[in-house]
Amino acid sequence: MDITDFFCQNSEVAVAFSGGVDSAVLLALAKEHAKRVEAYCVKSQFQPQFELDDAVKIAELLSAEIEIIPLDVLSDSTITANPENRCYYCKKKVFAEIIKHAAADGFTTVIDGTNATDDASDRPGFRALGELRVLSPLRLCGYTKAAVRQVAGDYGLPVADKPSYACLATRIPTGVKITEETLAKTEAAENLLRNAGYKNFRIRYADGSARLELGRSETELFRQTEEKTRTLIEPYYDNIFLDPKERADE
Repeated sequence: MDITDFFCQNSEVAVAFSGGVDSAVLLALAKEHAKRVEAYCVKSQFQPQFELDDAVKIAELLSAEIEIIPLDVLSDSTITANPENRCYYCKKKVFAEIIKHAAADGFTTVIDGTNATDDASDRPGFRALGELRVLSPLRLCGYTKAAVRQVAGDYGLPVADKPSYACLATRIPTGVKITEETLAKTEAAENLLRNAGYKNFRIRYADGSARLELGRSETELFRQTEEKTRTLIEPYYDNIFLDPKERADE
């Protein structure tokens, strides 16, 4: 199946939208090929503000209707307990909310930006998508991550080179309770590093300390500006450690 065939068969779609490159490309393709499209973006404590800002900008660029859906994920004790399959419960809560809002607008088909490179066997959230019958056109039509970035460039989307982003909850180790305070600290500290020129990185929470995961370019930047970098995020953590293993380029 190619993407044109998909949208011929599914001509009215609600796009689960995050502002990342995958969902941006999906929205662009839907706008080009589908008859009726609307984007739905869930705003929860797990999503940093810059992701929401990016989502709104992309929707405006593509002249797409977008609905922002507030969702209190921290009200769910199963999610905040942070079990190994937390992503399953979170995805199910998020997409159930999208489906509800989309149905109220007359949509029966909800689609998401999962691509053909994503490993379904390693992500509990995929099970939730299957149970809720959410379709993944990029995956179904064989779009790899590299292909998605190429299409984003072809459309002139400003997120074509945007690094992949996992939600703030992934910074907290499995089994450690997720709190609003820890999420807020993580978002604030990562914003400071992003503004300082870091792109491919994560700040992992480790019992009050920060473990920095950096890509190759970011590792070099850290070596050049270590004192300044540590000073930026010291207010949020007891200690700061550099992970010796570099993150893969994304």
